[in-house]
Amino acid sequence: MRSIAVSAMATLALMSSALAHAFLERADPPVGSESAVAPPELSITFTEGVEAAFSTIEVRDAAGSAVPIGKPHLASDNKRRLVVELPKIGAGTYTVIWHATSVDTHKTEGTYRFSIRP
Repeated sequence: MRSIAVSAMATLALMSSALAHAFLERADPPVGSESAVAPPELSITFTEGVEAAFSTIEVRDAAGSAVPIGKPHLASDNKRRLVVELPKIGAGTYTVIWHATSVDTHKTEGTYRFSIRP
């Protein structure tokens, strides 16, 4: 009976890791933040490793216009963190739209906002 319980727990653990997805863990600038200084880059850290070649980050200003940014790349020290360089951006509210493909090929997406004070 005990071996059946241990086996069932091991199976559930394997199933839950197989069903994992790369969700936003933290961002810089942070979700909902307001800052007096525009950041030189934007980074998103996910809950698991992501494939940069199959992941995207867009930044839009308050009018909905795309902010020109480069392609996201993985941080050299963290395969869960996508980074894009930002041009000089002015005061306003910005929307980040991300699509991530995890290393196990699951896809997730989301949006968040941050603001730069005048």
